[in-house]
Amino acid sequence: MNGTRSSPDWQSAMERARAYSPFLCNALERQPELAELLANGHGEEALEWAKQAGDGVSDIGVSLRRERLAYSTALAIGDMAGEFPVGRVMTELSALADRALDTAISAAIRRRVPDAEPVGMIGIALGKHGACELNYSSDIDPILLFDPETLPRRERDEPGEAAQRYAREIVQLLSNNTAEGFVFRVDLRLRPASEVSPLAIPLNAALTHYESSALAWERAAFIRSRAASGDIEAGEEFLESIRPFVWRRSLDFGAIEEIGRLTAQIRTTHAGPSEPQPGFNIKQGRGGIREVEFYTQTHQLIHGGRNPSLRLRGTRAALDALAAAEIISPADAEELGVSYDRLRTIEHRLQMVNNHQTHSLPEGEALENVARLGGYDDAKALLDDLRDITGQVAAHFDALIDVDGSRSVAVPGGDTLKDNLDQLGFPDPAELAARIRAWSDGKIRALRSPAAIAAFEAILPALLEALSEATNPKRALLRWESFLSKTPSAINLFRLLEARPGLFDQLVRILTLADPLADELSRRPELLDSLIDRSALDLPGDVDALKSSMTQAEAGDDYERILDRIRIVTGEKRFAMGVQLIEAAQDPLDLAAGLSHVAEASLSVAAQAARADFAQTHGLIEDSELAIIGLGRLGGGALTHASDLDIIYLFSGSHAPESNGPRPLGATLYYNRLAQRVSAALSVPTAQGALYEVDTRLRPQGAQGPLAVSIESFAKYQREDAWTWEHMALTRARVLVGPPEAKANLETIIASVLDQPRDPNVLRKDVLKMRDEMAAHKPAKGPLDAKLSRGGLVDLEFLVHYLQLRDRVAFTPDLRGAIAALTEQKLVPDALSDAHDLMTRLLVSARLLAPDGVKPASSAAVALAKACKCADYSDLLRRFSEARQIVAASWKEIFDVKLETPE
Repeated sequence: MNGTRSSPDWQSAMERARAYSPFLCNALERQPELAELLANGHGEEALEWAKQAGDGVSDIGVSLRRERLAYSTALAIGDMAGEFPVGRVMTELSALADRALDTAISAAIRRRVPDAEPVGMIGIALGKHGACELNYSSDIDPILLFDPETLPRRERDEPGEAAQRYAREIVQLLSNNTAEGFVFRVDLRLRPASEVSPLAIPLNAALTHYESSALAWERAAFIRSRAASGDIEAGEEFLESIRPFVWRRSLDFGAIEEIGRLTAQIRTTHAGPSEPQPGFNIKQGRGGIREVEFYTQTHQLIHGGRNPSLRLRGTRAALDALAAAEIISPADAEELGVSYDRLRTIEHRLQMVNNHQTHSLPEGEALENVARLGGYDDAKALLDDLRDITGQVAAHFDALIDVDGSRSVAVPGGDTLKDNLDQLGFPDPAELAARIRAWSDGKIRALRSPAAIAAFEAILPALLEALSEATNPKRALLRWESFLSKTPSAINLFRLLEARPGLFDQLVRILTLADPLADELSRRPELLDSLIDRSALDLPGDVDALKSSMTQAEAGDDYERILDRIRIVTGEKRFAMGVQLIEAAQDPLDLAAGLSHVAEASLSVAAQAARADFAQTHGLIEDSELAIIGLGRLGGGALTHASDLDIIYLFSGSHAPESNGPRPLGATLYYNRLAQRVSAALSVPTAQGALYEVDTRLRPQGAQGPLAVSIESFAKYQREDAWTWEHMALTRARVLVGPPEAKANLETIIASVLDQPRDPNVLRKDVLKMRDEMAAHKPAKGPLDAKLSRGGLVDLEFLVHYLQLRDRVAFTPDLRGAIAALTEQKLVPDALSDAHDLMTRLLVSARLLAPDGVKPASSAAVALAKACKCADYSDLLRRFSEARQIVAASWKEIFDVKLETPE
């Protein structure tokens, strides 16, 4: 640019200011002492003088306006002289805005509450202010937040009323144009739901908005957010709490499309000239300031969730970080960075003329005026320079939004691809061929580089052939698409698959054999990382080891992050065990135990975290603790991938005490709310998804009773009021959470309830009635339903529980152990144990390989048979039939009732 000099030229700057900027000319006349400092080239001393320009003035509004005028004058002359680079100018203007907003917040509060500290009122800077990149005549776009608990106010004022009063005064103090001018125009429209919301937002309401209903543009806005003024510590805590909203570890394709829509919208909504000429907008026009910023922020949003080094506010710094991370080239970063600085400098010259917030080039003599103020020979030189700058920026932005499709690299094959899909048995081959070509046509960002496309083409034939073996080939292909769209680096993935053929085979088997695993992987591609380690096919550790891995907290982890950590570890372990199953690397009986260990650890850690979080508000109850009993498959230590958690919440101690926290609760209400919190900790989705469905219907009085009761009430209910089916459920009860004393007490209670005498005839009648009702309401899903088919696991369980209660023997939650004990008592045949093992293996395996209970595709059928230790699928069906007949024979022997089972 013509105005750039090797050494500062203060004389030229002063002359141009007086000749071409009415605003600066007047400002120099009003501040002769400052003008003298600048004329003599004392730039730093001039800035120090400017900071003190409002000192000694009692009227805060006047004081701030005089400081702003002096600062604007000193920065403008120093900028034009070449002493202050544009980055310094923007930083100084942003710091001035911070001070002004902070002063306004304090003044507004102290006008109402003298001598109060400005706690509880927060100014969050966004946009150029947040990035420390304010322009010469910029608005500021803060979000004003307040904490109702700490905001100073008069006793009769409600927090919300006080906050709105302060917000109005802050805006007026800074924005009103008086005889002294204005400080900063304040625009509060970036706050949540600005069309209906108050000027200042309560912290909790803001958190709820950003966690649940914020839009993509708000994520982009918060890339450059900063706690700038007021209660900065509280502001920083708020920004940290919404960090997962801004920086997501994984972006789904819909989010990336939304970012693309926003960037493309910059072009479509701007109606001015597309090239530099009078009327051209250097901020919104093609190749302008906003395109550099959106180019940078789009890459930050996509990659910043996984790479914290990209989480920078400043545009130049972010471009350099993107280059360092090899997301863009160093040359592109340098070119865009230099262009950005040049555009911002021209923007400043436009605004220096009359201190107006303008971005459009004027006409005629006014444009000549701007050019000469900027050090150009004339308007033509300015326009030529701008065309050079905007042309470079526009080229990069065109590539980002693929404005003409020039980056498309089609998957080769044309009709050949369609023919291949048709020959492999894919439905709708023409539609799928077009879809596959679109992957490298810009739809999937990871497939936009020639290297990634070449690597993809190398694996495509084998991939399509493998996916064609799935039960639903089209669905398997769409899962691959979803998985690939969320993968941060396709080239790295393809290189890994090329280097590890075994991993490629595993990936294909996941996508084609097990629908639940494939769905989970398509949602969370990072799960593939868990298969790279050599320990991927090992069973998980014991419950204590799993709890330790779930509680490895990072500094500043809050309750939500602890829940996310539980979900991450649980998801990885469950996924790895699913792969172990389809690979037949582990016995499904061992996997059932492993899944139970993971669930126990999750329940324990979630209960501990919920209790600690709950206690912050409600405190604890002395000599009282929460206890949790597991029933069903959880109690028996043999879960499947689809199992709910059957639990009962209890508490030790009496009903009488209250908790000792800021908001005390009576014991019953306390533990019922805590139980709700624990259930939510396990079942409510967070950023990392949900964990388990929690079923509490086995509690005393079922769904009609309270969620948590005292141990004493539980014992009384079980001894006096419980139904037979509740005692059957109790045979598989296991205390999973609670202090040792409470656990021992509960185990004694359960043992005494189970050991009480019963009338065999009444017991037999109750058991048969319950089973008949269950069979009528819950028939088998299909021929592979090992649970509900007659002669299946439910019948086996009813048989075992009947004998346990009738003869008061073999009480252990482990069904397999109970069968072994009954066998020793000669109450059931030896073959019943083998029948149990075969059907349990089938139940665990079919939850992944045949979730609908019918025969899966041939490859999945082979995997199912192998997992069940059968020679082939026919052998599996034969042995399943034999197992059901063994159960039916025992049923006839014990109940004298015939079951309908296959011959």
